[in-house]
Amino acid sequence: MCGIAGAISFIEDMREDMKVYEKMQSALQRRGPDQRGMSLFREAALIHTRLAVIDINGGRQPMNFGKYTIVYNGELYNTAELCHELEGEFEFSTRSDTEVVLKSYIKWGSSCVERFNGIFAFAVYDEQEHRVFLARDRIGVKPLFYFKSNSKLIFSSELPSLLEHPDIPHEIDEYGAAELLLLSPGRTMGCGIIRGVEELKAGWCGYYSADGLKLWEYWRLRAYELRESFEQTAEHVRELVLDAIRRQLVSDVPVCTFLSGGLDSSLISSVAAAEMKKNGKRLHTFSVDYRDNEKYFQKSRFQPDSDPEYISCMSEYLDSEHHLTVIDTPELIEALDEATEARGLPGMADVDASLLLFCREIKKYGTVALSGECADEIFGGYPWYRDKDIRMTDGFPWAQSTAYRSRFLCDDYAERINAEEYVYSAYRNTADYAEKLSTDSPLEYRMREMTQLNFHWFMQTLLDRKDRMSMYSGLEVRVPFCDYRIAEYLYNVPWEYKDYKGREKGLLREAMKEWLPEKVLWRKKSPYPKTHNPAFLAGVTEKLCSILDNGGERLTQLVKREELERLLRHEDKVQWYGQLMNLPQTIAYFIQLNYWLERFEIQLK
Repeated sequence: MCGIAGAISFIEDMREDMKVYEKMQSALQRRGPDQRGMSLFREAALIHTRLAVIDINGGRQPMNFGKYTIVYNGELYNTAELCHELEGEFEFSTRSDTEVVLKSYIKWGSSCVERFNGIFAFAVYDEQEHRVFLARDRIGVKPLFYFKSNSKLIFSSELPSLLEHPDIPHEIDEYGAAELLLLSPGRTMGCGIIRGVEELKAGWCGYYSADGLKLWEYWRLRAYELRESFEQTAEHVRELVLDAIRRQLVSDVPVCTFLSGGLDSSLISSVAAAEMKKNGKRLHTFSVDYRDNEKYFQKSRFQPDSDPEYISCMSEYLDSEHHLTVIDTPELIEALDEATEARGLPGMADVDASLLLFCREIKKYGTVALSGECADEIFGGYPWYRDKDIRMTDGFPWAQSTAYRSRFLCDDYAERINAEEYVYSAYRNTADYAEKLSTDSPLEYRMREMTQLNFHWFMQTLLDRKDRMSMYSGLEVRVPFCDYRIAEYLYNVPWEYKDYKGREKGLLREAMKEWLPEKVLWRKKSPYPKTHNPAFLAGVTEKLCSILDNGGERLTQLVKREELERLLRHEDKVQWYGQLMNLPQTIAYFIQLNYWLERFEIQLK
């Protein structure tokens, strides 16, 4: 994994801004701490920082072949198959998937992306044709932001790097404000928050040339009629999941897994442990907890039990070398600012900060980890899939708080934005985008919409979090359930199958029942662990009070001071973003928002 950036102009000489490119590169250093590279042409500057995983010596970037130069961030999981297709036409001088991506582009042009199984964002400069090809993986695991002016295209893996370029305004307008206060930590697909900044959408690619920027969608979830029995479907799921996990274990550096004791991470760990055992190796597993969580834990609808006993059960079952990270409240609060720095935006508060601290500990052992993200979105694991009232609600199931959120908007932006209309339009556009069949029952019709909503919103928020927090720590985290083949197939599996035995992810449980002990296999879904210590609420309350007592000018230009003061009195207990962000996290979010506004000197327009 790596960081990429660049600038392209067919009017200016790109070789003259070396100091700017060095600043952009330095901002990406944590994504790629092992190697740096830069190639300058009259029309293009290509910038790279590398986290070396495959062919550590041979995979340096930017990589050049003939008239083509690439900067690439990601991993391909079908490298061997592509090499076999290409070997009659090309010789390979490295084992790096970067070389495979480059020569695939040379061979197949823009359609190369349709052949890739992996997570990626890359740019290929064609010096002879005077154009740059940009692409992002189907699911959107790897990021790519860009800014287009009349004469130039500037791109980067992350917003902080992009903001190092003097052409990009450190400004937000009413639409950026609406994203930050009405939808965040979610983001409208393609929105970069900063005025004029966009993100290349998942499953999109295109060219930038003297004729401008021309982008198109090369992949989306397609609807078709599944004609398999439940038994055939379970077998198909088992084959896809096993193949995805096994492909993602390939690495020249140590591989470990996240292990929460839940279904998804336990499945990945079980398959990984079995594969490593074949080679005489023992899997290292990692879990996170919080100081005094056992003391303060309270059962809830969303979290009926805590993780430790299930983690212990799985560690014994796998015979893994297990590592536990325990986070204390003061360091969690302190990490809120750094998590904002890592994401490049205010995010999921302590849910981000704890993952950042957790990834930092994992990095002490190795460079590559596998995690269970995205199974809930794809297999229907969340409560809103299964609660009939919630799933039929005409709006985002995890965010029914627009009226509450809109109270925080300053008067100027509140007058320029219709909050309810803005949020509902974002919801409706996504739901309508879901491809359906004329033969779909009302339930299947709605479930396709629910899958698309989760795919484009909730899942993207979690993928952003996992990418930024892990890469900021120099750790590559792979997500096997994001294999596009799994997503394509499950989009068309009937809800009756997914809801096998009336259980969340019942199909996945049945398909993989031979890989887990019964206790873990049928454990009720539990979310990412977070602190239950009341000291966290007290600590973030004190910190936001201090910000306001010392002025908080930037924050209160965007957010009404009286609403922040009301929030600090703990009068309202409205969920900000599903079960992951309640009162303590809402307060922490505004701490992050304040840090972001000040750190990047954001102006309001």
